[in-house]
Amino acid sequence: MRDIIITVVVLSTLPFILRNAWLGVLTWSWLSYMNPHRLAWGFAYTMPFAQIVAITLLIAIVISPEKKRLPGNSLVWVWGLFLLWNVVCTVLAIYPENAMEQLETVLKIQLITLVTLLLMNNFERINQLVWVICFSIGFYSVKGGAFTLLTGGAFHVYGPDGTYIRENNTLAVAVLMIIPMMIYIYRFPPHELVRKAMPVCIFLSLISVVGSQSRGALVAIFAVGAFFWWQSKAKAVTAIAFIVLGFFGYMFMPQSWHDRMASISDYEEDSSAMERLYAWEYSFHMANDRLTGGGFNNWSRENYAKYMPIAKQPFVAHSIYFGVLGESGWPGLVLFLLVLFLVWRQLNQVIALTRDDPERANFTFLARMLKISIIAFMAGGAFLSLAYFDLAWHIMAIAVAMTQLTRSGQAAGEGAPAPARRPRRRPQYARGRRAPGRS
Repeated sequence: MRDIIITVVVLSTLPFILRNAWLGVLTWSWLSYMNPHRLAWGFAYTMPFAQIVAITLLIAIVISPEKKRLPGNSLVWVWGLFLLWNVVCTVLAIYPENAMEQLETVLKIQLITLVTLLLMNNFERINQLVWVICFSIGFYSVKGGAFTLLTGGAFHVYGPDGTYIRENNTLAVAVLMIIPMMIYIYRFPPHELVRKAMPVCIFLSLISVVGSQSRGALVAIFAVGAFFWWQSKAKAVTAIAFIVLGFFGYMFMPQSWHDRMASISDYEEDSSAMERLYAWEYSFHMANDRLTGGGFNNWSRENYAKYMPIAKQPFVAHSIYFGVLGESGWPGLVLFLLVLFLVWRQLNQVIALTRDDPERANFTFLARMLKISIIAFMAGGAFLSLAYFDLAWHIMAIAVAMTQLTRSGQAAGEGAPAPARRPRRRPQYARGRRAPGRS
């Protein structure tokens, strides 16, 4: 039954996407982040719904009369150079065929993300994209938080199979990235019921991060918390709230969680941590030897024997920084870091341009929250292979779109298609009264 419902829902969106292409971005985001078909058990489980929607979206862009133009933005230019450099690194990769497979996956994600830049050309659409992202990943974070409370934190929290957020570590970082968006939705809710429900969703999402038992997520929590406290106007209240939540969270979790978190300081005794350090050193040597790095999927026994013979087995870098370094060399890492820098700078520009404008207070607040999301990505991604995670690049696309809107002076809600006008009705007057102006 689930398979039929999911299939009907997805296919029913296609006519609307052909009529309004930007709805395809929302539908694709829902499918890519929530992966509802992974909650089924039959034919829908392996159906390429995201690809079907993506093809429909591209057709809709071609036939749509709406003007579409890629922003001439510094971030967009560096973004394009980074993707072009990845293509070059793939051509010159140690294992070109294996690298090409990963490049296709990366470019598919990047294509839809760049389409977001074309279509998210007013703040109302950006708002809806933020809501869809929060709902899609929040489904697992809220459920995971409730699961952690009910089981006493004895089990890890995982995401849907066959997705970027399948592992407890990646799900935890993704949840940390959407919690600031949830705070934004609480501040500017589409409905009063959402405002009332959002604190519960935020609380359970934080519990799910702790319940993931991810050491990388713990580091990211401290980074996000520190930055949030620094940005907060009520620093004393925020600090007390963090201390109280941290204390009760620490006391609530089982001994297995404490043992795992304690292994952060005893990394030399942890084989997983040491393999990660070896992988980072391997990436460093690979980049020094090859200008273009090893290309995607270069982590093999043969290469480890050459660049890191001390390691017992090949191990993926598990770091957005060292992963890009090993795959794309020093030029690739520089371009990647420049992308992150430009995202940060553009969000600061949005804040500066809208800070004193009460009509665009939502611009300012969303930009502040997205900065915290980027902090979560940079801190949590230091220990995970998430360099091409579509959520991070979607946030970058939103940053570019907001920059373009603020520079053009567009207020929140402007630029949306005008609602259809209702036919004028003849005014009705009470019986016995004359219409004004008549004798």
